[in-house]
Amino acid sequence: MLIRKLFRTAWRYKAQFLSMTLMVAIGVGVFLGFNIEWKSIEADTSAFFENTNYADFRLYSETGFSETDIEAIQKISGVNAATRFLSVNAEVKDTKKSVALMASEDYTVSTMLITQGQAYERSSDGIWLSDQFAEKNDIAIGDTMTLSYKGVEINGEVAGLCKSGEMLICTADENQLMPDFETFGFAYVSPEKLEKALGSAFYPQINILSDMTKEEMEEAVSDALGRTIMVTPKEDHISYAGVLSEAEEGKTMGSILPMLFLAIGILTMVTTMHRIAANEKTQIGTLKALGFRDRRILRHYTSYGFVIGLIGTALGVLLGYGIAAVIISPNGMMSTYFDLPDWALIMPSFCVPLLIATVALLTLISFLSVKKMLHGTAADALRPYMPKTMRKLAMERLSLWERLSFGTKWNLRDVLRHKSRSAMTIIGVLGCMVLLVGGLGMKDSMASFMDLIGDDVSHYTTKVILAEDASNENAAKLAEELSGDWMASSGISYEGKTVALEVYHNDNDKIRLVDEDNRTVSLSDDGVYLCLRLKDTAAIGDEIEFSPYGSEANYTVRVAGYLRSLMTENIVMTADYADSAGVPYHITTIYTDKTADKIPASSLIAEKQEKQTILDTYDSFMEIMNVMVFVLALAAVLLGIVVLYNLGVMSYIERSRELATLKVLGFRDRHIGRILISQNVWLTVIGVLLGLPVGVGILKILLVTLADEYELKLSLGPLTYCVSIFVTFGISLAVGFMVARKNRKIDMVEALKNAE
Repeated sequence: MLIRKLFRTAWRYKAQFLSMTLMVAIGVGVFLGFNIEWKSIEADTSAFFENTNYADFRLYSETGFSETDIEAIQKISGVNAATRFLSVNAEVKDTKKSVALMASEDYTVSTMLITQGQAYERSSDGIWLSDQFAEKNDIAIGDTMTLSYKGVEINGEVAGLCKSGEMLICTADENQLMPDFETFGFAYVSPEKLEKALGSAFYPQINILSDMTKEEMEEAVSDALGRTIMVTPKEDHISYAGVLSEAEEGKTMGSILPMLFLAIGILTMVTTMHRIAANEKTQIGTLKALGFRDRRILRHYTSYGFVIGLIGTALGVLLGYGIAAVIISPNGMMSTYFDLPDWALIMPSFCVPLLIATVALLTLISFLSVKKMLHGTAADALRPYMPKTMRKLAMERLSLWERLSFGTKWNLRDVLRHKSRSAMTIIGVLGCMVLLVGGLGMKDSMASFMDLIGDDVSHYTTKVILAEDASNENAAKLAEELSGDWMASSGISYEGKTVALEVYHNDNDKIRLVDEDNRTVSLSDDGVYLCLRLKDTAAIGDEIEFSPYGSEANYTVRVAGYLRSLMTENIVMTADYADSAGVPYHITTIYTDKTADKIPASSLIAEKQEKQTILDTYDSFMEIMNVMVFVLALAAVLLGIVVLYNLGVMSYIERSRELATLKVLGFRDRHIGRILISQNVWLTVIGVLLGLPVGVGILKILLVTLADEYELKLSLGPLTYCVSIFVTFGISLAVGFMVARKNRKIDMVEALKNAE
């Protein structure tokens, strides 16, 4: 009997049961989706890094490492394996494409995973090419490739296709946000082939496998080589840093969005189950009168919450894996960023007890909602639920009260009588606004960042990367021939961390720098400029000290200002100031208006990158951003509809007697509808006013946590505010009209009957 009653009650309150189930499913689904995402990223990439012997540390030297150096490093206690390594960008002949050309002298560190073709051989004359680059460019095993580096051609047959942990995120440099395998890939060659082509062995990098800390490694390397060397842990390498960043983003999103949905879902459950229990008071009295014990009645009504929690959680698990699959899969969003061989979905172990706890909490809410209704005798329970008596509002004592319309007075009293329902409506609107402002605002901020890079900062056509052995004199001469500006970049130790020192000579205005407000800055020759991430380390006018890697010297410079660094954490100065302060530098890059095909090959040039090629990768990034914005907007709309409709229907059920009374007194359906909708509008206005600052505040947190590698400036356009407000009001009005239409079908006799 009670089982049949469960189904009848569920059908009677189908809108409430459906909305509560959906809220639980969405909350659990979003929670699981993002947590499965970051856990899968960690597990899948960790296995790949282990299979390809991904280096724990990388040592860099512009002059290269000798055989004596590598022998000294290999003898360090705590170093499990070490190899001299080369990774340079080489052009594919007769194309505008390029690859990261890599060679590992001791093939035990920074190896590759061969997906097709021959196994690696140290004496082989072949080339092992990125399988994604090969697929995008219709290159097959057995095809011949010609690579050009420093004017030297390297020919070879494609012996195999591969993936590499070193190039898990396959970008040409830090300016390329997203991989683009149509224009850039990677290739491995044997050390013998490389030395034969170049005529000598030059390895500017040593890759190490070790469990030592960075401080221990720096000290050990300094003692072994007798000089300071730039040591970077894997956390600073683009592939590993990208993994950490994506995992951290997943953890952040998994802790913010699901909590929003689950909190609203639980609050909705509390409010709705209380209303259902109140409306079922007569039914509870009837069951008591028929002889059902309190324990059995309590168990029956408690099962409502259990069933909702169980079904909602089960649907949420399916939704969670679906969300994770959209992100982590061979065809998912992350496949455009990570080049992984396997995409397994893994749920964190803590999720299972949390899901059980969620079902238990929802069951407890149902239990507590009905327990109070069981007090007293069957006769007491058979009396209909009566709302608490309202005392006069303080406003009613004012003369202004008499000037208010009947609808305004009625709505004010109703809002204060049903505070929990009103509060839930405001929270639902606030949640909708937060999702819309957060999603659209993130898109605005990233679009502004892209425009800043493409239009305001980059005034060149081609970026020329110089060879490591190019002298400053020859580099400056080449820059003059190309009518370009140049930049010198090197690693320095500052405040115990590795940052980039960038020295600019930009008389031709090919590259610009911007301040905290994104305004173009003309660099002065009386000091250095710190990026915003280093702003707290020194004030303007202070003197700071740093030490270039490869040198024991310390240099003291004055802070002249702060700049917004678009990619790297850096300290910037002009060439004139560097010369006056005695700071050594080595020119690494030239910016010019000439296209790549108009720049002749030279032993000074390692690579040429056209700005448009880099900007094209930003479009891929924005496509992913647009998908995220669409998902957040859809979630906002769904949240608003589910919460507001559920509360609207409950409000209609609670006020059916009052609405019937108004109809008996002669109020038309249209007038009553306006009264109902106006209350919705009031609460929506409050929710919007609260949601705007909360949304902006959460967006600021997201910009710091989700994009900490960029110095983004919060940017929200007028369209974002307008769309967020209009969509939220549109949802509120649509739901209000749907609920108001129910008033036409109200049974006045049934609503006005008194059970007593």
